[in-house]
Amino acid sequence: MKPIEQLDQFLQTHPEIEIFEVILHDLNGIHRGKWLPREQIYKLFEGGYKMPQSTCSLDSWGRDLEQLVAATGDTDGICTAHPETLAIVPWAHRPTAQIIVSMLSPDGQSDYPADPRVVLQQVVERYTKLGLTPVVASEMEFHLLQIDRDQFGRPQHTQRAIDGSPALGGETYGIEAMRQMAPMMDAISSAASLQNLPVDTLISEFGASQCEINLHHQDSALGACDQASMLRRAIRGVAQQQGKQATFMAKPFAEAVGNGMHIHFSLLDSSGNNVFDNGTPEGSELLHHAVAGCLETLAESVAIFAPNINSYRRLVPGCYAPTAPTWGYENRTTALRIPAGEGHAMRIEHRVAGADANVYLTVAAILAGALYGIENKLLPPAVTTGDAAELELPGAQQLPRFWGDALQRFEQSEFIADYLGEAFQTVYAQSKRSEKAEFDSRVTLLEYDAYL
Repeated sequence: MKPIEQLDQFLQTHPEIEIFEVILHDLNGIHRGKWLPREQIYKLFEGGYKMPQSTCSLDSWGRDLEQLVAATGDTDGICTAHPETLAIVPWAHRPTAQIIVSMLSPDGQSDYPADPRVVLQQVVERYTKLGLTPVVASEMEFHLLQIDRDQFGRPQHTQRAIDGSPALGGETYGIEAMRQMAPMMDAISSAASLQNLPVDTLISEFGASQCEINLHHQDSALGACDQASMLRRAIRGVAQQQGKQATFMAKPFAEAVGNGMHIHFSLLDSSGNNVFDNGTPEGSELLHHAVAGCLETLAESVAIFAPNINSYRRLVPGCYAPTAPTWGYENRTTALRIPAGEGHAMRIEHRVAGADANVYLTVAAILAGALYGIENKLLPPAVTTGDAAELELPGAQQLPRFWGDALQRFEQSEFIADYLGEAFQTVYAQSKRSEKAEFDSRVTLLEYDAYL
């Protein structure tokens, strides 16, 4: 159906809807946009809905990037609707629906290159020219916390020991632990079903108050990211409705494990065959090229996988997060894991990104890295067996451990410029440099405690 026909069908199916939430993603993956009354939703589909292009580059506090505004005059762009993302919002107080949009140029004739969804779309188009289709699925970890913080402003666990202290662990895969959270989990599953979000599994994770939720794989990378982003939103909305707070912060507790976002992907040819599968447990030559490309470009992409100051508190030994460009078969200690299973399901699991990363940019960087390896026929280093952290040798290549180092690698990367776009590279670096400057200029409580 044409987009306007999809809208008509949605309105006929949901005559109760009063408000539409129009959602644009910024570089941080934060949902920006406006509310439109039902009678104005056709304006969006007719190309009459505008927002400042700078909305895509707002910082984590919602502030403009001053140098971008000065350079562009804060021009408006036209937002284009993606009708396949139309869905009701079951946790809203009024009958509400939502829809995702992308940013275009002021005349609506071209895409805005710093829109995260556009960045991914351009990578997917390069695969299309090669006759390949990425298949993508995501796994996201999050913490379910009390809505109120403690007297020092710190978040509080929902899972606690008898003495009131945080539980020692999250009862990984614990059925009883899941039963205790059943009302919340049932509400999340119900909301996901109403929004056509294909949730695969929902489990309790390693850390106290920590959960993991997985989505089914999709042969549309954009669709998979739309679903992942909207699932995050649903989890947050349902948690708030039930008096809790869900956070995808990479490292909310210094003494506990952080939240990761693992991306699984494979590639299909024009006949629907998985090109990573050659009938052997090792996988095809194309799989090895993709692995090599992902590893070769990993350090340059860390600024996307770890997008803020807190992200780097997760990328340390002992936190179940990779700190070096390694790969292995059925090895969860490596950056890239090749899961065991049937040949038609041969895939790469990319385990570096935090749950705080923008899912569109994360998948774009991963797929771009794989494409770089395929196009240049790169070969990966030796497979890692055993604990990757223990096997790291002095002087071996490591991933950037600090925000400034990661940003420098990102800014200087020809790979990022060639595969994700120079305009995006510039705006993203400026945005993150501005955000980092805010943290660098603040005096922390720990400094007062140590030096006052």
